[in-house]
Amino acid sequence: MKQVLEESRQAEPRDNSIVGFSKKTGYEFLSNFYGSTVAYEGVLYPTVEHAYQASKSTNKQTRDLIKRAETPYVAKRLGKSIELRSGWADIRIDIMRLLIREKFENPFIRWQLKDTSPKILINENRWNDKFWGICNNMGENNLGKILMEVREEIILADLSEV
Repeated sequence: MKQVLEESRQAEPRDNSIVGFSKKTGYEFLSNFYGSTVAYEGVLYPTVEHAYQASKSTNKQTRDLIKRAETPYVAKRLGKSIELRSGWADIRIDIMRLLIREKFENPFIRWQLKDTSPKILINENRWNDKFWGICNNMGENNLGKILMEVREEIILADLSEV
């Protein structure tokens, strides 16, 4: 697993990689914009993106506004305009990991994620997000890493049930 995560830091697409999480690539279900209800702190959100953006605030009204956003794009835009909760930079990866685990409790997309193994998952983007993804062959690819971690957890959990 450590080797897979190390390899994902290299942004060069390879045969053993899935690059981009969109309809065009056939891996839209890996995107945080994919319609899959997730719960965060007892509230249901229509996508991981909605829940993640809402989690940036501790204000109930702000969270509710983001929850009700018509699309994940609108939720993301709202999330960029709010005052961030204290310590956000220290908890954002853990919150994303929690939300991704929650998303892949859904049996159908759980199977789809598992089926991507052993490929390296690269969250390529064009909007210069070098924290969660890779843009112009540069970035940390943290979303891709979390997806691979959760995939590994799912595979190990399924093996322990056999």
